[in-house]
Amino acid sequence: QVQLVESGGGSVQSGGSLRLSCAASGVAYNYVHMGWFRQAPGTGREGVAMSDSDGRVWYADSVKGRFTISRDSAKNTLYLQMDSLKPEDTAMYYCAVNNNAGLRGLYYLKNPDQMDYWGAGTSVTISS
Repeated sequence: QVQLVESGGGSVQSGGSLRLSCAASGVAYNYVHMGWFRQAPGTGREGVAMSDSDGRVWYADSVKGRFTISRDSAKNTLYLQMDSLKPEDTAMYYCAVNNNAGLRGLYYLKNPDQMDYWGAGTSVTISS
């Protein structure tokens, strides 16, 4: 049974930082694509960052240079370091896994509905 548990969300001021974590179980951690997605109120879910099974990473243009995705294989945990946060980063952030990993992560970044498993999300609020 696949379980993804996010943590690390919270409320910070603009310019601040947060680090999100996603503890994964029930997946072949080193052989799947994993990523972070977000959904602001009244909007659709959008890709933020993806980590391919081979280590390649992908970012949405809106977060390039500010967010960093990484994996800790020893802990089966995915991270998202978020720096220089802006009010428009306010959203529910979700961790997700694609078991097939047949395409590059960039495809899944743009097509969140193709991810196989999702966590329950962690809330991020950035005040100006």
